[in-house]
Amino acid sequence: MDTRQLTKIALCVALCCVAAYISFPLPFTPAYVSALTLALSLTAFVLPPRETFFVVLTYVLIGAVGMPVFAGQQGLAKLLGPSGGFYFAWLIAFPLLSLLKGAAPNFKRYTIADVLIAVPITYVGGLLSMMIVSEISLSQAFVAAVLPFIPGDVMKACAAAWLGVKLNRALPK
Repeated sequence: MDTRQLTKIALCVALCCVAAYISFPLPFTPAYVSALTLALSLTAFVLPPRETFFVVLTYVLIGAVGMPVFAGQQGLAKLLGPSGGFYFAWLIAFPLLSLLKGAAPNFKRYTIADVLIAVPITYVGGLLSMMIVSEISLSQAFVAAVLPFIPGDVMKACAAAWLGVKLNRALPK
């Protein structure tokens, strides 16, 4: 990787760390509403899949060692807790989103890919960890880990797609 690629990766990791602090808890779930998924989607739209994977992996590892970059609880406890599955699902969801975003910047394609690929994969990870760690049923986990987040995640996908198109047109290749 050259200096430009490493700089983009570092900036995206920093954006993810900051975006996680733009968050708030919901009273009926251990998961937080956060701007982090917007930052991760934007990362997938501006970086190729391999670099996107490195951004997500770096963010998760930084948090795993105890740096205060997660919303709420920090360290391994967060990754092994009820919402930990979201973090592991991101390692698949966002590189895949980057892979399937297409060659030319396109708001509609970006939005559809995010809503139909990254968001559902993220929900599956969160749903599984919520069920396993909290020992609750599928329907209870769905209410706690998926349902309240759908409207916000669709809005964040649209915002990330719009920003991704703008950035891809502005950034040198």
